[in-house]
Amino acid sequence: MSLDKDTVRKIANLARLEVRDDELNHLAGELSNILQFVEQLAEVNTDGVAPMTSVAHMELPRRADEVTDGGYPDKVLANAPERNDGFFLVPKVVE
Repeated sequence: MSLDKDTVRKIANLARLEVRDDELNHLAGELSNILQFVEQLAEVNTDGVAPMTSVAHMELPRRADEVTDGGYPDKVLANAPERNDGFFLVPKVVE
């Protein structure tokens, strides 16, 4: 797919990019090359290929899903700038 100057100008406008007129020809060529590469990738037959999230097979370490109450509010509130009755006290932001 080959892009012309008007199409590149429209793409730049949609992307909120300022492109000078003398750069349009070069940018049109670059974008056309990118689109040709994407079209080339679309031609690859991927039937039967399972999608993967990583090239290395690994499993994430997991901890037991247990409900706990924490049991250490003093440690949690130790870094609070201000506190009141076991809760963080934060300044009012919106009137």
